[in-house]
Amino acid sequence: MIGVDWGTSSLRAYRLDAAGQVIERIATQGGILSVTDGDFAGALRGTIAPWLANGERRILLSGMIGSRQGWIEAPYLPCPAGAADIAAALVRVPFDGADALLVPGLSDSDAAGTPEVMRGEETQIIGVLANTAEATACLPGSHSKWAQVAHGRIASFRTYFSGEAFAAMRNATILGRMMNDAPNDALAFERGLARAEDPGHLLNHLFGVRSLGLFNRLGADESGSYLSGLLIGHEVRAALPRGGIVHLIGAAPLCALYARAITRAGGTPVIEDSEAAARGLHSIGASAPWR
Repeated sequence: MIGVDWGTSSLRAYRLDAAGQVIERIATQGGILSVTDGDFAGALRGTIAPWLANGERRILLSGMIGSRQGWIEAPYLPCPAGAADIAAALVRVPFDGADALLVPGLSDSDAAGTPEVMRGEETQIIGVLANTAEATACLPGSHSKWAQVAHGRIASFRTYFSGEAFAAMRNATILGRMMNDAPNDALAFERGLARAEDPGHLLNHLFGVRSLGLFNRLGADESGSYLSGLLIGHEVRAALPRGGIVHLIGAAPLCALYARAITRAGGTPVIEDSEAAARGLHSIGASAPWR
């Protein structure tokens, strides 16, 4: 089987054997926004042509490729949902020479009825926690997801806008004028985490990035890391189950920052390996209605 994790800005494809082991892999910057004239079938074929030539005839795709901006919109599946539930809701897309199926995203809502959605993260969570009775997963990113898993199914989740908020403040507000493009500063990040523990609202704490700089108590090389610690600290304090284990799934550098915040807040971080998407695709594919 070929598993494809196709997002907004990148594509990762895996050739999987019957046991779910990765035989070969391809990673490109060919996200859905780079596809011209809506020719997703052509873009996919150009990427995985050697595997098709070697006889692969099953393709499972997850991520934003199943969104309204993607190939075909795969309707959101309400939580709770596990691998078998997701497999039963797969959407077939036209692709000559192979059977191609799209993974639907998941939906949830908070106590006020405000919707929550994810696409792609559900596959990664299934890849890590499909056999877990109860667990918490965090997938850091532009729109960080915190999910509760019960008996191998994603029971609920919440989204935090931390990554995109950081980018917007860094690039389009007065705070960004106080920052240099510098590597992560561990001490400044810890100062941001510490500030997030103080009483007060995040919006008030954010202004401190500017005021500390004005009084020469935060340097331009430190401000970005301080802002990151502030945003991640507030997110973790809001989302972290008390004293719980949190499975971190995602890019290693960002997961390492979240691990520090979780540890400081009294949780226990477990950073998972990078094969979550491949394992999730295999798990879902095992129950798929292949032709």
